[in-house]
Formats: sequence, C-alpha cells, structure tokens
Amino acid sequence: MRLPLVYHDDYSPPFPAGHRFPMEKFRLLRDHLVDGGLVADAGLLRPELCPTEVLALAHCPAYIERYMCGELPREDQRRLGLPWSEALARRTVRAVGGSLLTAELALQHGLACHLAGGTHHAHYDFPAGFCIFNDLAVIARYLLAAGQAQRVLIFDCDVHQGDGTARLLADCPEAVTVSLHCEQNFPARKAESDWDIPLPRGMGDADYLKVVEDALNYLLPLYQPDIVLYDAGVDVHQGDALGYLQLSDQGLAARDETVIRHCLGRDIPVMGLIGGGYDQDRAALARRHGILHHSAARVWAELKLG
Repeated sequence: MRLPLVYHDDYSPPFPAGHRFPMEKFRLLRDHLVDGGLVADAGLLRPELCPTEVLALAHCPAYIERYMCGELPREDQRRLGLPWSEALARRTVRAVGGSLLTAELALQHGLACHLAGGTHHAHYDFPAGFCIFNDLAVIARYLLAAGQAQRVLIFDCDVHQGDGTARLLADCPEAVTVSLHCEQNFPARKAESDWDIPLPRGMGDADYLKVVEDALNYLLPLYQPDIVLYDAGVDVHQGDALGYLQLSDQGLAARDETVIRHCLGRDIPVMGLIGGGYDQDRAALARRHGILHHSAARVWAELKLG
C-alpha cells in the first residue's frame, strides 16, 4: 500500500490576499504532491471534523464555543493574527480531525503524514501565533485517554518554540514535549517543555542534523514512546521569512528522513505534521513542505521493499 496521506479541501478557505499567513499553502501542497505523482487526489484520506469533546481534552469549552461563534475578544484576535470566518472555523476543526486521523493511521501502519497540522502556539483558553486549537496537545491527550498509547513523545522541529504544547501538557507526564527551536525568535516569553533545545541564529545543515541525531539517540531509548508526533516545520529553512536558521532543501530532507528512520528503526510509529513555513513565493513554500512527504515516502518504500 501507499504511504497514508491526509488532506481535506476545507484546508485552504478563502482568505485576504497578501495576508502574512499563507493559507493557500495547503492546497498548493496537495497540488504539488499530486502533480509530482506521489499520490492521486482520490488517494488522499479525508478526515471528519474533530468532535468538540475531543477538542475539550486540551481546551476550555467556553473558549471553543467563543471561537466557533466568532466571539473572540479583540485581544485574542490580535494574538491570533487571523480574521475570523465560518470557513476558517470549519477548517480549523477539520484540520485537528486530520491530525487525529493521521495519528490513528500511524498507529495502524507505522507511518502516516498530514498535509497540515502542528498548531503548537494555541493555549488552553486563547489563541496565539496563527494557532487556534493545538492539535499536538489534543492528539496526545486523546491517544492517552483512549488507551491507544501509554506514552506519547512530541518532537517539535518548528523554528519557534512549542509554547502552547508545553503548557497544555505540563501536568501530563505521559506526554513528553521536545522543542528544537531558534532561541532568539517568537515567542519572546518561552514556556518550559520537558526538553527544550534552543539553537543559535544562523545554524546550518551539519550542526542542526547533529543536534537532531543526538536528541533522538538519547530521548527515544529513554522514553520508549508508543508514538512520536513529529512537527516538521520548514521555517528552519534559509529562505524562510520568519526563521533565522539556515537549512537547505537537502538539510530538511535529511532531518525528516533521520527522524522517521530513528523512530521506525525502534518500531515506534511516527506521524508527520507540516508545521510552520513562511514565504512570499507560495509555490516554493509548498514544495518545501512537500519535502516531508517525499522523504517519508522514500523511507516507506524502502521498508516495504525490504
């Protein structure tokens, strides 16, 4: 079978032209993967909306209702940075449903990737940094509550610290939060992950990949998680508008393959989420995000042939 890939047409709703957040990147990523022959559109797995009670495993029910009704206070709208619409609200809940489906597919098959996800700045009762609901925290709590996992490890390689995830899971020892991020970047006030690995500005491929290798070699045997939630943010790329690190396309591919190989080599299922990425050239950004899916497909094909 092909590598399971999850996507929905709701992911790129109508959005103001020229907005800083590249909402069309999800549709462009789908187009890129389909045009390149990695998957047919009909082969993409379409998720349901995430149930409210599942969102409420990590978020305040009153906050969920406020957001879904378009009643966020002005301060929360400013923190979020996205204009509310019914289509965006539906997209948001659909995307968490997509991460939920991707996690279940990963547990079933060993590896699965989402064409969205990684909304790690959302907090218990307010949004932040383009993130409304925190799919990483929701999925971790869901898998633990459902008995589908006894320990979940979140390996967050987005260039920004996963502050929301760290705070939402601070009281949950079965969910291990790991954040590799540029130390001089958003958010200004960092949270405390289980493992924070701050990186200096300007770090390139070789140094970055050594940090990733060392972290995986230490943390995977230490925790022996039942699944790894991998946030493969591409805002570590040298061409990213908000990143400050200097990874190349080859560095991204090596990072993604390294994470996946380390997990699968220890029989640990892994789900890939695309995380952050910012570039005025939206087609280039989509190709950059697609590195995750191409890397995962390469490893998947090797394992199936092997």
